Amino acid sequence: MDLSTKEFALEAASLLNEKKALDIILLEMGQITLIADYFLICSGMSKVQTRALSDYLEESLSAQGRPPLRLEGYQEGNWILHDYGELVVHIFFTEERSFYKLERLWGKAETIDLHYPE
Repeated sequence: MDLSTKEFALEAASLLNEKKALDIILLEMGQITLIADYFLICSGMSKVQTRALSDYLEESLSAQGRPPLRLEGYQEGNWILHDYGELVVHIFFTEERSFYKLERLWGKAETIDLHYPE
């Protein structure tokens, strides 16, 4: 069964939540940029955690037949990007996320409520 783009983005968010990603935000980007339909942004407390989140996401989605088109930043672990075409996942080390402030940069994007307990 093929997932809609939004369902795919929500599945990716759920996987990151399972692995204890912090401050998960899903932005609907389709109306403001051609880059992707959705940006999924989350944080990890260490570079080890950002890589673990990246590994889990890649393994889980690849097992469903959805490998990333591109993966960047894994070695450094500060900002790992998974490009799935319609979905771009940003996994940040907390300090990097504070510096780049993607949520503010793309402030006109609609935020999708994910309902994850803190």
